[in-house]
Amino acid sequence: MTKTIFSLFLFLLCAPALAAANPLPKAEPVPGGIALVPIAAAGDAAPVVRYNGRRVMVAKAQEGWLAVVGIPLSAQPGLHTIEVQHQGAPAARQSFEVRDKAYATQHITLKDRRMVHPSPEDLERIARERKRIDRALGHWSDGPAAELVFDWPTEGRQSSPFGLRRFFNGEPRNPHSGQDIAAPAGTPIKAPAAGRVVDVGDYFFNGKTVFLDHGQGLITMYCHLEHIDVEPGQTVKRGEIIGRVGATGRATGPHLHWSVSLNRAMVDPALFLAGPPQDVGSAAQTP
Repeated sequence: MTKTIFSLFLFLLCAPALAAANPLPKAEPVPGGIALVPIAAAGDAAPVVRYNGRRVMVAKAQEGWLAVVGIPLSAQPGLHTIEVQHQGAPAARQSFEVRDKAYATQHITLKDRRMVHPSPEDLERIARERKRIDRALGHWSDGPAAELVFDWPTEGRQSSPFGLRRFFNGEPRNPHSGQDIAAPAGTPIKAPAAGRVVDVGDYFFNGKTVFLDHGQGLITMYCHLEHIDVEPGQTVKRGEIIGRVGATGRATGPHLHWSVSLNRAMVDPALFLAGPPQDVGSAAQTP
């Protein structure tokens, strides 16, 4: 009963403050989701907010500010804390509640067993690549995020949704940290919003990959590309082609794996779409 009353109090507290200057992603405070936490105004300067030790995006609200917090898939339900620091003031702590969410299970059979049990040489490569991928996903750029509502990045059908508890050849692996879109090889992939290319690479698991920085710790990642059409440091507009759908890396067929990282937490890309996720255009019949 107490928990219910507290949750209602948080909702009522947030309701008048959620009107922001620009459109925001959908709030879904669950593992793999987003919390929009109102911060009381204390001057014109944006506060510095941290969650799990990482900087958090801050958006101007009608009254005060909003912390746009990415919640990792590993997060446990219950009260979580952010640290808020206004200019010239000591840091304060503020709580928000994370609800539970059950994700579906998926079993995938891979013919290339090396993609399930990499060799020692492969493991060394994977370890090197993980550092580079982490740097790209953890990138931070100051200034307001230009666009927080995304377009669908390619034509195709949704295949594997975000958050699936995955098994490869019967063995458990990490949850699915993105949205898969099945499409014919060579289908153009477009930037869902304006951004800057943080890095590109060709990785053991992810194949040919592009990372876009949209500001304040919001990074999008595009994997398994057949071809990359951009370079690091390049600025791209919404709708600009950044690559082509392929099946490089660990893939059972041509598709785009699209991930969204917010304060280094992989969150559901659907929360950034203007409407409910839907299949776009014609797509290949691939897994």
